Amino acid sequence: MAGLDTERLRADFPALDSGIAFFDAPGGTQTPRQVGEAIASTLTAPLSNRGVQSVSERNAERVVEDFRQAFADLLGADPRGIVYGRSATQLTYDFAKHLSQDWGPGDEVVVTRLDHDSNVRPWVQAAERVGARLRWIDVNPDTGELATTDLGSVLSESTRLVAVSAASNLIGTIPDVAAIAEAAHRVGALVYVDGVHYAAHHHVDISALGADFFVCSPYKFLGPHCALLAAAPQVLESLTPEKLLPSPNQVPERFEFGTLPYEVMAGATAAVDYIAALAGEAGRRRDRLKRAHELINAHEQALAARILQTVQQELHGRVEVHSKAQRRTPTLFLSFSAQRAQDVSAALHRANIQAPAGSFYAYETFRQLALPDTGGLRLGMAPYTNDDDVDRLLETLTSAVSAAIP
Repeated sequence: MAGLDTERLRADFPALDSGIAFFDAPGGTQTPRQVGEAIASTLTAPLSNRGVQSVSERNAERVVEDFRQAFADLLGADPRGIVYGRSATQLTYDFAKHLSQDWGPGDEVVVTRLDHDSNVRPWVQAAERVGARLRWIDVNPDTGELATTDLGSVLSESTRLVAVSAASNLIGTIPDVAAIAEAAHRVGALVYVDGVHYAAHHHVDISALGADFFVCSPYKFLGPHCALLAAAPQVLESLTPEKLLPSPNQVPERFEFGTLPYEVMAGATAAVDYIAALAGEAGRRRDRLKRAHELINAHEQALAARILQTVQQELHGRVEVHSKAQRRTPTLFLSFSAQRAQDVSAALHRANIQAPAGSFYAYETFRQLALPDTGGLRLGMAPYTNDDDVDRLLETLTSAVSAAIP
């Protein structure tokens, strides 16, 4: 199969006309024209609250059904188990509240130090609120891997939930979620997976991962700012959220509070269709998405490897790479021996290269790795990133780092 046609793809992204080389994909990608057009056409077409009588009601109903089916295809889920949300943080706080209704003293909740804080703090606060015990899975600072060899000492018959990232948004580590989920299920615990960073780069099969709940955000993979949670309908049926009395009680609607933003949902569906089209128009959407993600991953990993090779060979001793795991996304997190990451980021910005510095809400990972308080520089690839972008990045990065040498 031929590789990703990046140059054809780039013509679909108006933002690239700015001349900016974007390496900030872990924080959010640029958006293709097709997604913007789907949002605009939905918002300006006849539109009402959902129903079956008028064309405006049917338009709204179709948008919601298309959204659920698109993300069921993306994740290998049941469309009746797709819950719309404003953000992954909002969804996780909501489900921490729903799930913790049945927790109490003597119960245990497991979180990791690899996760974005949105998959840590909601569970920490829920456990504290009901008196449950909190257990941690640490990160090995030498490898960037989760320390899962002692899972048996962390999990017990009292474990109610394990929250784990499918990929670190900071250093790119991809832990063995399936093994963690298998161990959690053996003691009767549920598994909540933050797939926000993972879904941007890999084909997702929530059953293979062992995820009881899987959350991701379309704006990380070419869509608009929103999020969704996938779970088996029967799992959702077992939860009773607080809601308005006249609002729907069926799943997944019982978890979606208020009128849904139909135009945003249409844009998210268009992003899934755009990704699928990268593998052609023939075949089922789920199969095309799998092929498309193989193309995307190969393209992005090749670019990340180029950057890593230059950093290790030409900037050795001046740049430390904290993305060390054997399996990781095309994301590199760097710190510098002679300057602040913010200063390097500023130099890149002056050269029209978008590459931010900070800790990116990975609070526990940042502390575990004993990184400088000033943060690090994060470089992330996207399908539209090309070799010219990488050339510009490496030239400016090398110049900025070399300029700091006394």
